[in-house]
Amino acid sequence: MRRAKVDEQNSYLLRQQRQFRMAADVVTDAFMVFPEVCAVAVIGSVAKKLWKEVPRFREFRSARVKVWHECRDLDLAVWLDSQERLGELRRAVEQSLRNAFEAGTGVSVVGHQVDVFLFEPQSDRYLGRLCSYNRCPKDKPDCFVPGCGTIPFNKRVDGFEADADILASAPHATLYVRGEGRLRSALDLPSVES
Repeated sequence: MRRAKVDEQNSYLLRQQRQFRMAADVVTDAFMVFPEVCAVAVIGSVAKKLWKEVPRFREFRSARVKVWHECRDLDLAVWLDSQERLGELRRAVEQSLRNAFEAGTGVSVVGHQVDVFLFEPQSDRYLGRLCSYNRCPKDKPDCFVPGCGTIPFNKRVDGFEADADILASAPHATLYVRGEGRLRSALDLPSVES
């Protein structure tokens, strides 16, 4: 495999992580206006300095060529003390990303690429995920998971159990805390380029 192809793939994967980090800032700004939102943090691979691995892409996998890890979506942890306006939070994700794209900010992430994990303040108890469908229930197969939609727009994922380390990156990747305001930009998180 040619070095130029590997370099091109690595550049793309770094740009992809940057796109998700820009989207994290946009969505965090949208969530900050909700008084029930206590904190927002980036979790998952978008919060971390990327590492090299043999990817899922056939041509790289068959050649056993390592490239930067692929960030497939943006995972956000949101602590909130009320789930009454999850539908409005869902709309805020969609609208903020659309506005950022239309304003020419360079953000080209859409709502279904953002996975919002909901947590209870103080206990860090996992509550569910913010549903991305425009109504609840939507009568999609996802909606038939037991408990899904019991609280409107609180999505349950079949078989999902929050790992003990799901919030491992949160201490250094918290973007917003109610009462303190914005702590950092997601663009300031560790990067292989820094």
